[in-house]
Amino acid sequence: MKLYNTLTRQVEDFIPHDSSEVKMYTCGPTVYHYAHIGNLRTYIFEDILEKTLRYVGYPVKRVMNITDVGHLSSDSDSGEDKMVKGAKREHKTVLEIADFYTQAFFQDLEDLHIKKPEIICKATSLIEFYLHMIDVLMEKGYAYQSGGNIYFDVSKLDDYYKLTNHKIDEMVVGVRDGVEEDLCKKNQADFALWFTKSKFEDQELKWDSKYGTGYPGWHIECSGISIKYLGEYLDIHCGGVDNIFPHHTNEIAQSEAYLGHSWCRYWCHGEHLNDSTGKMSKSKGEFLTISLLKEKGYNPLVYRLFCLESHYRKQLVFSFDNLDRAASTYEKLIRRIQNIQANVSGELQEDLYQTYQSQFQSTLEQDLNTANALTILYDVIKAEELNSYTKLALIENFDTVLSLGLLEEQEQEVNIEQDTYIKQKIAERNFAKENKNYVLADQIRDELSKMGILLKDTREGTIYEIEKR
Repeated sequence: MKLYNTLTRQVEDFIPHDSSEVKMYTCGPTVYHYAHIGNLRTYIFEDILEKTLRYVGYPVKRVMNITDVGHLSSDSDSGEDKMVKGAKREHKTVLEIADFYTQAFFQDLEDLHIKKPEIICKATSLIEFYLHMIDVLMEKGYAYQSGGNIYFDVSKLDDYYKLTNHKIDEMVVGVRDGVEEDLCKKNQADFALWFTKSKFEDQELKWDSKYGTGYPGWHIECSGISIKYLGEYLDIHCGGVDNIFPHHTNEIAQSEAYLGHSWCRYWCHGEHLNDSTGKMSKSKGEFLTISLLKEKGYNPLVYRLFCLESHYRKQLVFSFDNLDRAASTYEKLIRRIQNIQANVSGELQEDLYQTYQSQFQSTLEQDLNTANALTILYDVIKAEELNSYTKLALIENFDTVLSLGLLEEQEQEVNIEQDTYIKQKIAERNFAKENKNYVLADQIRDELSKMGILLKDTREGTIYEIEKR
């Protein structure tokens, strides 16, 4: 299997540290608001990666954090905590905000058929371990106390920018415009490990420590959670490209300084989802969510298909026209599979099954080429040499990775023209029953049944339902 490694800037053969288990860490959400569909594109890519690893035979242990404290509105240690910001916006406590948006995030995962990691850890649950890591970094001389806060000293490292391949004089003060310099730092690239009451008096969540009452910086949380649950050697660390600097850069710095050796072999990043104005972001005000797409009548799996039609390392432009095209593609795909299901016959053609399955696996092994994997799926559906039984077996196999609900019962919908036709047939059936023409009434019922229309006679009259297929 080959993956693009941000650390080496090339596609490499994937070789885990221990073949008995792949250890994978994926950055989770900061639960101060709903995840927008740009965020969720990254989680779809990570889901495909984990399922592909399992598909090719690797056992996977995956960990994800839930950031419920410490993530500031600037990634360079300025601005207010995003959780506090969310609590003020909704006039709730930070814990209430965290619980509500965590559950909303889990619902998004379910709607998109994204597998939840085996271990999901709230940042607030490992405060003592972060403080232990900070103690070690202080003892080793990698950290210092200034202005009441604890900072990591990046000048102690020769390769701080190895993930970005930048030089120190090429980097701006912060990753966002308008970030002010922190005069407490020795170097402006230094980053906070622990904030105390000297910086944010109104912080709701605080813990006592020998460094002062305060709370952890955002970056130490992911390092601590990963090391706590996955050990000293990590195989794959994932996130969006906006995590590369400073978040993942800082994770590498503090983790390797703490451990005393190299930490993670492969760094995999998903590209941005853009709209007509550029990168999709919560800071723009209104933003697109899965729940909003559902309100507009879109199946969330249409969005998943939309993402899979492009490579995870390519920027993707969202528009409702593009989503409508994906919806049309998805509807046609499901209908063709339903036709195969309705006419299933034959036995498994083992040689042909292995041929197509190998092609599908090979495309995924080439840095998760989901667009080509979908092409193999379409090839299977239209292949004349395959009987329907073998086609369904392959579709079921492919969907363990694609997770598009290809063989699930689908909610059928009718348009206005169909609704008018059905109601006309119901009226004809009612007239036949009133005139005791039960043969004709049964014929109409059977005709509609073959179309997947189920009639129910109630006290209020006859209604219909669309049969799940």
